[in-house]
Amino acid sequence: MSFMEMNVNWSYPTDIRFGQGRLSELVAVCEDIGLKKPLFVTDKSLFDKQFTKEILANLKKNTLLGGIFLGVEPNPNELNLMAGIRTFNAGEHDGIIAFGGGSVLDVGKLIAFMSSQSRPVWDFEDIGDWWKRADESKISPIIAIPTTAGTGSEVGRASVLTNSKTVEKKIIFHPKMLPSIVICDPNVTMEMPKKITAGTGMDAFAHCLEAYCSPNFHPMSQGIAIEGIRLIKENLLIAYRDGNNKEARSSMMAAALMGATAFQKGLGAVHAVSHPIGAIHNCHHGTTNAVLIPAVLKMNREKIEKKIEMLANYLDINNGFDGFLEFMIKMNKSLEIPDNLTSLGVSSLDFDSIIKKALVDPSAN
Repeated sequence: MSFMEMNVNWSYPTDIRFGQGRLSELVAVCEDIGLKKPLFVTDKSLFDKQFTKEILANLKKNTLLGGIFLGVEPNPNELNLMAGIRTFNAGEHDGIIAFGGGSVLDVGKLIAFMSSQSRPVWDFEDIGDWWKRADESKISPIIAIPTTAGTGSEVGRASVLTNSKTVEKKIIFHPKMLPSIVICDPNVTMEMPKKITAGTGMDAFAHCLEAYCSPNFHPMSQGIAIEGIRLIKENLLIAYRDGNNKEARSSMMAAALMGATAFQKGLGAVHAVSHPIGAIHNCHHGTTNAVLIPAVLKMNREKIEKKIEMLANYLDINNGFDGFLEFMIKMNKSLEIPDNLTSLGVSSLDFDSIIKKALVDPSAN
């Protein structure tokens, strides 16, 4: 399928405008959901990009630029969130336009969610029915525009937030954190650096792979995960080597959506271990996932070998589990992913603490 054919509207799991050039619809999208004074949430690295300047100029021209918030860190914490809430409430904004990678989308969604709540954000951690504590009538609408192809936060009902005091990543959940409208325009990923292309792409891969391996029963997510893995296998290296390849960039953006949709079925040890490592050492989440995948595959071999053999057959990878593991190691090497955590920059790892936190992480499966 050519990239020209990849221009479609989807309504699963929310309203998605997918395809090259769809960013031009942002003003109309704001009007569709009644936004008149949205807060534009992004980060400092994106703010200076030409396409961001063009977006902001168009919003301003149509009197839809309510304000800008740039205070998002790569592994955002509650201090970033509180600053965003202060900006949102001071400007009397009526919604959020979140434009960026997973961290920006997570913070943008949380600002919309928390701006009028009376409880602290940690009271809405993804535990049982804690989400019912929220006053859902006070959750503002969200437009999500991803600039990476990895986390899939644009189609998620949760956000990851680091607690700066306990140095733990927490998953905050509410069904109405799902953005009202998503604009997925692969054009904005063309300038993504190779290192970020690799790391975010492997985050999407980890989402699909762990969802596929999860023991939970969810056949719809199972099918989405398998196809997401195929798209990544066939397109990530192409996008990494040639960032201007429109078909590969489009396929990777679709795969990111699929990964985040699939992990309704569950995640696993890769994410459960990656979360505490990222919280403590502030390393890139997707790259950390990629480093961990081979070791977790080996650890879980007894439980997942048959599934991996079936997956390998679907992907035309020979030699079953061992062939798939070899494929994973070679793909990491081709993407210049570090061989181990030490090479990633993680030193003096407290294994007992990491294991303890991983075992209680919501991703543990």
